[in-house]
Amino acid sequence: MGGEIITLQAGQCGNHVGKFLWSQLAKEHAIGTDGLSQLPDSSAERDDDTRPFFRENSRNRFTPRAIMMDSEPSVIADVENTLRGFFDPRNTWVASDGASAGNSWANGYDIGTRNQDEILNKIDKEIDSTDNLEGFQLLHSVAGGTGSGLGSNLLEALCDRYPKKILTTYSVFPARSSEVVVQSYNTILALRRLIEDSDATVVFDNASLLNISGKVFRNPNIDLQHTNQLISAIISSVTNSIRFPSYMYSSIPSIYSALIPSPELHFLSPSFTPFTSDYIHDDIAHKGHSSYDVMLDLLDPSNSLVSTAMNNPTYFNVYNTIIGNVEPTQISRAMTKIQQRIKFPSWSSSAMHVNVGRRSPYLPSQPNENEVSGMMLSNISTVVNVFENACNTFDKVFAKGAFLNNYNVGDLFPSMQNVQDEFIESREVVQSLMEDYVAAEQDSYLDDVLVDDENMVGELEEGLDADGDHNLA
Repeated sequence: MGGEIITLQAGQCGNHVGKFLWSQLAKEHAIGTDGLSQLPDSSAERDDDTRPFFRENSRNRFTPRAIMMDSEPSVIADVENTLRGFFDPRNTWVASDGASAGNSWANGYDIGTRNQDEILNKIDKEIDSTDNLEGFQLLHSVAGGTGSGLGSNLLEALCDRYPKKILTTYSVFPARSSEVVVQSYNTILALRRLIEDSDATVVFDNASLLNISGKVFRNPNIDLQHTNQLISAIISSVTNSIRFPSYMYSSIPSIYSALIPSPELHFLSPSFTPFTSDYIHDDIAHKGHSSYDVMLDLLDPSNSLVSTAMNNPTYFNVYNTIIGNVEPTQISRAMTKIQQRIKFPSWSSSAMHVNVGRRSPYLPSQPNENEVSGMMLSNISTVVNVFENACNTFDKVFAKGAFLNNYNVGDLFPSMQNVQDEFIESREVVQSLMEDYVAAEQDSYLDDVLVDDENMVGELEEGLDADGDHNLA
């Protein structure tokens, strides 16, 4: 059984996503947006576990384990007005001067530094309401100011303060073309913190979000209201086996242990199909999908929320959650077919990890009773494309020295030399990550580790006496 997870929503993107996520979780757990149980008999035994994401008081009122943070008040005000009375008002933080971070990572980071004690105090108080804190999940964008900069500052602080707790991020990366030139600066600086301080990062990119939204909603006017529903569907599905406990994968560590072979390879690419009325507001009819169809469709790049131009990618690990009218024999058939289709390096277990999730019993009946939906998290080589796009744009702008003065802010950047040094170091950290992913495609990736293990075993055996005890003399 997993422990509690505290959700941290930073900046406009993080709080917009959070609004849809909490609406989705409330719907799945029969909780009204006022926090009150919608079950006819609130004292009856529940068929779910609300504890990981909600506090419950003696009056059966549920409150999200969430902290909302932003440098200006408008987005948080919108969330609170939409879900009136749902959140704990003590868990809201807005910069006292109400000044925006202005699309600058440095401004956001400095705001985080100056207000770190106040923010951490709110988090500590929320932790006081937990019995077995498992970790944190950060919702944010890497391209702006607050989600990127304040989010980075928060990751560093939490990694230092709670080193044994799992830090997950759901991070939205910008499209290759952007109206904001400094997005590439913000992305590289934030990406360094994701590499160094996050235990797992689920990657989304705006290009894929917009493309899939256009197909799912069949609406020419796609906006954040649409893309954020897709992100919330992913987070809901990742946590399905925690909130509707299954025999396996009932905690975040059990999921990540199936996906992350080494600490540096912790960037995960999500896929989803189909987006049914369980997850999106627009009621679009779907033809019936079998478990077999869904599992194979999840491999289609058009269903990935991370853009890719790479053919024949290497998969390091794969985790699927299949929800609905699931036939075990179809799951087995699909796994056999997938093992034949995709490429694993020889050092990988080459295992498909599949969780047969449970559809919430509190959701309305679907028009098609045989409907199945699926979510896939893959640790895959194509995620390097996201980093390469960020680096290519960064290199062009940084080579010209453009807009560097915007980052000469706060204690981290007291001089222009500090600004340049931080950018160069961050770029090197990202380059090292890309090289790690390329190296991991080779069958020899873990050779050094295996040699070290063999040497260690040999040394231990030499230190044992005839009875198998350690010889300390």
